[in-house]
Amino acid sequence: MSDFRTTLTEQLDASLAAADAALLRHYPGPPAGRHPIHTVYLPADRCTADDVRAFAASARELLETYAPGPADLAAATGEPVADVEAVYDRVAQKLEQEPIEDLRADFEDGYGVRSDEAEDAHLADVLTAFAELAKSDELPAWHGVRFKSFEAPTRARGVRTLVDYQRGMTDAGLLSGNVLTLPKVTSVDQAEAMNTACAALEQELRLPAGSVTFEIQVETPQAILSTDGTASVARMVHAAPGRVSSLVYGTFDYSAGLGIAAAYQALDHPAADHAKSVMQVAAAQTGTRICDGSTNVVAFGDRESAHATWRLHTGLVTRSLVRGIYQGWDMHPGHLVSRYLANFLFFRRALPSAAGRLAAYVHQSSGGDVMDEPATARMLAQALLRGVHCGAIGSEEVRSACGLTVSELTELTH
Repeated sequence: MSDFRTTLTEQLDASLAAADAALLRHYPGPPAGRHPIHTVYLPADRCTADDVRAFAASARELLETYAPGPADLAAATGEPVADVEAVYDRVAQKLEQEPIEDLRADFEDGYGVRSDEAEDAHLADVLTAFAELAKSDELPAWHGVRFKSFEAPTRARGVRTLVDYQRGMTDAGLLSGNVLTLPKVTSVDQAEAMNTACAALEQELRLPAGSVTFEIQVETPQAILSTDGTASVARMVHAAPGRVSSLVYGTFDYSAGLGIAAAYQALDHPAADHAKSVMQVAAAQTGTRICDGSTNVVAFGDRESAHATWRLHTGLVTRSLVRGIYQGWDMHPGHLVSRYLANFLFFRRALPSAAGRLAAYVHQSSGGDVMDEPATARMLAQALLRGVHCGAIGSEEVRSACGLTVSELTELTH
């Protein structure tokens, strides 16, 4: 019997060797470490160091003007006053100390078509701005460019900006947190082409192999469903192994591509939910993250409109968090207020239950009455870490609540 079991195991090992290797290659596991909870896009011609500072200052000013206290922000968003009181100072502190977590200089839709000379000049200004912000310790932890797409009419210009930007960032020593965004992807071939471009950049600039990564912006119907009925976006992730850092939903281009009227183009439209569900499944266990799109409601002209915008955006951000999407775009300084409010409320509300369940999981052997699976424990630990990373929860609060340090939580996520 023993020989039979050994022989059978060896046969199965041999027959499944290729599948085992493919699983490890294509599905290395969820992404590790901190990642941003939002991305701010600034048109490249309005992305100087002063523009970035002004964006952050405007967010603080809007909070002070339209919600100078917790009760005001609670009334604006419809959240309980006690809950907002618990995070209001944290929101204000975040807007002061780290107002933008991820910044993208936009050479695409937000920028338009300019002459080569104009775009080259604006790219030089962006590189100067990033260097200046880095010198004063104000450069967001993540930063980068959205260059023009690899569609035939814009390909040459996109490549030109991509190459010159990456060269400039390499020369400046600012590659930590550097992000490249490939927009309007319509085929797996374009993802493969970007993989080729990244490898060529590494060779040209003498960078470590695999160090240049990129985001895929999912904003065309072709990125979700190909002509043969397969999910294109899943194949895109695997067309550039280890390089696709995230999949970013493009609300308005995608909606327009499906023929959805402008008045109904929104993050919570059923068509948007379908696209993002496909993206989530495509990215699951690959190490690729998901980023939601934006709302185009930016009414902050008076108290009433600001409160309505904050209520809408807080609800949309919370909706995405509940659905497991932990990052989104922000188009206006006012969105930073509701972005951080929604995240801080979400993770602080998760703290008591997650901490209790994790403590019970870790001490199961001594009689805990919650029997969570290891996969659930990983997600509970991840929720607490996300709260710590974005500033919603203090590391000592977590330790007090569940008896685990940040390092121990990190171990549980593996």
